[in-house]
Amino acid sequence: MDNMVTDNRDEPQTDFIYCCGAITEILKFGSCNPGVVGFYRTFMQTLHSMFEYRYPVWAVSHAGHCVPPDYMDMVEDAFSAAEDDVFGLNGQIEHKLSFLRQHVPRETSLVLVGHSIGCYIILNMMKQNPELKIIKAIALFPTIERMAQTPQGKVMTPVLCHMRYVAYLPLFLLSLLPEELKASLIKLVFGGIRSLDHTVVQPTVGLLSGDCAANAMYMGGQEMRNVRERDNRTIKKNLEKLIFYYGATDHWCPVEYYYNIKQDFPHGNFRLCENGFRHAFVLDAGREVAKMVFEWISGDLGT
Repeated sequence: MDNMVTDNRDEPQTDFIYCCGAITEILKFGSCNPGVVGFYRTFMQTLHSMFEYRYPVWAVSHAGHCVPPDYMDMVEDAFSAAEDDVFGLNGQIEHKLSFLRQHVPRETSLVLVGHSIGCYIILNMMKQNPELKIIKAIALFPTIERMAQTPQGKVMTPVLCHMRYVAYLPLFLLSLLPEELKASLIKLVFGGIRSLDHTVVQPTVGLLSGDCAANAMYMGGQEMRNVRERDNRTIKKNLEKLIFYYGATDHWCPVEYYYNIKQDFPHGNFRLCENGFRHAFVLDAGREVAKMVFEWISGDLGT
């Protein structure tokens, strides 16, 4: 990685709030006149600094995918959270829309960046609230169709849909380990990644807490069942705002999906990775991907 001068404006603010009644972590670079967010710290920091700190860069966690501080519970009201299925896929879409309604001024122009299932969520946000003032929407390694049919989906669908409860016991036992030991185990698992971004270790520790992991697996099971046909109508309606970036060796989104969508929308902005980035790019390429995103959107933001 190249050296970057550290600026005090590079220091983020982390807030915990209830949104749709569920614990939500907000990672903020810049003030507001505006999955697990900690994974995107390097990506966000790079983007914020490349825009010379002119624009706030925020990340909103998925509902229930963060460890709440000691003075908060996972949910504000257990009955309402269950009734609204806030941890499910549709609940997570409403969760993001609710956050914008409550915390971002209506007239704010937005650039939305989604990764993996976040791209599916963004398409549904655009569909459900076409009044949002979205300048651009960036879909990184998008899982927006036929997830259960992908190579990784074929492996994970039985686990997430039929064997989820079997995994809860080992996850619960893992959650009992001291934080230092969990961090060491995670570093061992990631040991094969030569240029690992070590800022991802702590968010991974958090995700291994019992409740967070259970919520993530519950949502994952719904993804396998519900992410089927590509939403061509919403894509067509917003084609000029959308930029899709597909992985060349992405087991969650085979390269044939890139060629299919490019054929269906020949005038769309669809890009295929030429840099060998993995689906979980935040592990070792957050800075590089942020630089690409900056190049794609800087013209739209007048820089």
